[in-house]
Formats: sequence, structure tokens, C-alpha cells
Amino acid sequence: MPVLRSIRERFSGEQPLAGLKVGACLHVTAETANLARTLAAGGAEVAVCAANPLSTQDDVAGVLGGDMLVRAAHGTDPAPGQAEIAAWGPTVTLDDGADLLALLHETGSVPDGFLGATEETTTGLVRARGLGLKVPVLALNDARTERVFNDHYGTGQSTLDGILRATNILLAGRTVVVLGYGTTGHGIAARARGAGAQVIVCEVDPLRALEARMEGFGVMPAVEAAAVGDVFITVTGVPQALGAEHFARMKDGATLANAGHFDVEIDLPALDAAASERREVLPLVEQFVVGDRKLNLLAQGRVVNLAAGQGHPAEIMDISFALHALAVEWLAREGGSLTPGVHQVPADLDREVARLKLASLGVGIDTLTDQQTSYRNSWS
Repeated sequence: MPVLRSIRERFSGEQPLAGLKVGACLHVTAETANLARTLAAGGAEVAVCAANPLSTQDDVAGVLGGDMLVRAAHGTDPAPGQAEIAAWGPTVTLDDGADLLALLHETGSVPDGFLGATEETTTGLVRARGLGLKVPVLALNDARTERVFNDHYGTGQSTLDGILRATNILLAGRTVVVLGYGTTGHGIAARARGAGAQVIVCEVDPLRALEARMEGFGVMPAVEAAAVGDVFITVTGVPQALGAEHFARMKDGATLANAGHFDVEIDLPALDAAASERREVLPLVEQFVVGDRKLNLLAQGRVVNLAAGQGHPAEIMDISFALHALAVEWLAREGGSLTPGVHQVPADLDREVARLKLASLGVGIDTLTDQQTSYRNSWS
């Protein structure tokens, strides 16, 4: 993670986070540990809890717990750890799903001197906006680097990786149905096609549906796709994207996976109610017998790239967490002047992450001449 390493080296010398208490509710992986240690190197006191019960790497949590407060264990309910970190009194929070932010608002325990929060998921930002925010929140998910690298390339690859690790199925020749064609859906659909699958996109937004069609994907309502799909991947951010009417039409052997943040996109109660029998056929595969058909649910309907795989490659998280680190530094400097609500990430932070990444790759780019800059500025 060379970008984050370069930021850590600068933080160690400058100590821009001295005096901050940073509470991070993220997926507790090796990449997250690098972020936590970078923040600590900058002078912050850091505490970490889990955003998902199945994504915590216990060896990482154990080692990181020797340096800072960590409340995370694989397969356990993350809520008690989240409550403990919220009660710890952070002055900055980092969220993947707005869990800490929600706790601070729902319990009325926003600490004095709270500077702000970051949120790196679409679902988390929707949730944050519904809280009646009393604090400023930086919308990391809306940053250009996050959209392009984390959502498109990261989730696109890691979602398929999680499905293949859990099942070892061949994607080539199969029909993959992607429900939701936002930035993440774009990435999943592109990589499924690259693996030889026929891809169908299901959408509610006409512009996104049209874009999918122009990209060469099949587009149809989910209830129609249910009858022809072999692998279903939800990435919509809404509950019951797949429900009883879809399960009733699916083929024998259909595989169901969720790549959205919360485990609500596949209607699990409806699937259980429709089944006469359910059993675990592989460690992360539950088989539901529905009539004369068997439907295979992956990772309990939780986010499959982390619950069944290792999440995004480190190269992707390097960029994402570099933006987190710079955002925390910016909040330490500017957070006290921000109004409550969701704020966009300053464009110069986005550009700095991209610049550092290019430098780590040994890639140079052009710069405008003074004449070109003057010409462009004359239009504004």
C-alpha cells in the first residue's frame, strides 16, 4: 500500500492528528490495520470496531489490539463493540455503513468537540442523511477516486472473487443477473462479461437501464430475469430486490449473492418460508429446497466479497484508505468550521490521492502551460 505508506511517513513527522480520538467502524482486515496505524502515526488515539460480523480477520484484530482499542471478532454480533467505541467519545468517526454515526445520534451522545465523520458507502450516506445530522459528514463514497477505484474496480473484481471462492463454479456460459447498475453494478457486470458470462441488468432508473443496454447488456425486469438467470447478484441498496415472486420463477441450481452493504437485498424470510428444507452444502453455501428446485444462498446474504472473499485487493484499499487518512487530516484542520450535514470531499484531496498513486507507479503526466491556463480561465 505505497500511497498510504507515503502519507504515514509524512504524518509521523508532522503529527497533524495530535489530540484527535478517531473511532473507526470498518471491515477489520489487514488493509484497515494499515489505515489505523497511519492515523496513529499522525498522533491520533484510535479505536476500531467491526462493520460486519463475517469480514473480521481475527489474526489482524489480535495484532492490532496490541496497539490500540479493538472490538471485533469474526462471526460475532458487532453491535456491542460499536456501542463501546461510540461511548468512548471519538472526535472523528470513520464509517462503512454509518453505524457509529447512527449510534451517536440515536443515543444523543455526540461528544463535545466532535469535528466530523467520514462515510464510504452509498447505503451509509442514505442512512446518514436520514438521521437529521447534527455533525458534518464527508461523503467519501462520492469522491471520484472512491467511485472509480473502490466501487467500479474493487467491488467489481472482489464480488466475483467471493462467489468463486464459495462455489468454484464456472462463469463462462452462465447467465449472470446484476440487480442495480450504479458504479458498483457497472464494475460487476463488466467483469462478469469478461469471464465469459452472459449478463442481464435489472434497474429502476431509466437512464441507467438505457446505459446498460447501450453497453451491450440485456435489460429486463427482475421478475423476467429470474426465470433465465443462473447467478443473481444484488447491489441495489434497497430491501427485497429479490423476493418471493423471483424465487418462485428461478431455475434449479440458481445461486444468490448480495454485494450491497446490508443483508436485506435478498428477502431471507421469504426464501426461508418458501423452502421445505434448508441445509449447508459448503461452508458459505446454504441450499434451500423450493418445490423440486434447489436455490443456493451465499454467505447468509451478507456482502459476498468480504463474507466469502478477502474484499478489495490491497491496491484498491490503498487508494480508498489514503483518501480516508487525508480526510481525517482535513477534518482536524477545517472540521470546526463546517455546518452539520453531508459535505463533498474537497477536490484537492481527490487529486492528491491520484497524484500519489501515479508517483508510486512511476507514471508522469502533463501540466498546462501558463498560456493554456490563462486561456481556460478566461472562459470562467
